[in-house]
Amino acid sequence: MSGIPLLVSPDGLRVLVVGGGQVATRKVRQFATARALVRIVAPVLCEDLERLVLELAIEVARRPYESDDVGDAHLVFAATNDRGVNESVARDADASGRLVNVTDQSDGGQFSVMAAHRRGPLTVGVSAGGVPVAAQRIRDAIAERFDSRYADALESLVALRQSVLSGEGRDAWRQRCNAVVGDDFCEAVEQGRIAQRVAPWP
Repeated sequence: MSGIPLLVSPDGLRVLVVGGGQVATRKVRQFATARALVRIVAPVLCEDLERLVLELAIEVARRPYESDDVGDAHLVFAATNDRGVNESVARDADASGRLVNVTDQSDGGQFSVMAAHRRGPLTVGVSAGGVPVAAQRIRDAIAERFDSRYADALESLVALRQSVLSGEGRDAWRQRCNAVVGDDFCEAVEQGRIAQRVAPWP
C-alpha cells in the first residue's frame, strides 16, 4: 500500500478489533498500551489475548461480529481468519465512513500500521508495500543509528520550543530553530553538540 503517513494521537481514539487470534492480539496490544479505547468482538479469544484483556481491562463482546459493531469507532481492524467476515467488516466500516484495515489483505482497507521505532519524542514509521517483515528489518536498521542520543537532543529541543513559544512567540522560535537545527543536525546530535547550541537560550 502506498499512502500518506500520519501520526495519530491515541487520546480518545476509539478502536474496534474484530477477531480473537494472534493478529488481533498484536493490534489490541499496540493500541491498548498506548491508551486508546479498544473494543474486541470475537466468539473466542486466544490465551495471549485473554491475558491482555484481563491486564488492561479491555471491553470484549464474546460473540460473532454484527454490522452495528462498527458503532462510533474511529479505526476498525478486520482481523479474523475468515475472509467472508473480514469482507463484511470492511464493507460496514466503509459504509459508516470509518477507516478500516483488513489484516489478511496487504491492500485491504484505507490504512495500515507501520513498523515503528521510538526514542523519546522521535517516532519513525516504516511501510514496505505489504511486506511487514521487510519493514521490521528496515526499522531495526534505522534504530541502530537513531538511538538515545536523538531522544536526548529532541527532548532539549521540545523544551526549548515550549519555552520560547510561551515567552517570545513563533518568530523567535523560528530563529532559534534555524540556529540549532541546521544542515548538520544529525552530525551534531551524534557528536553531542546539540546541548551547546541550545544552551545560550532559556
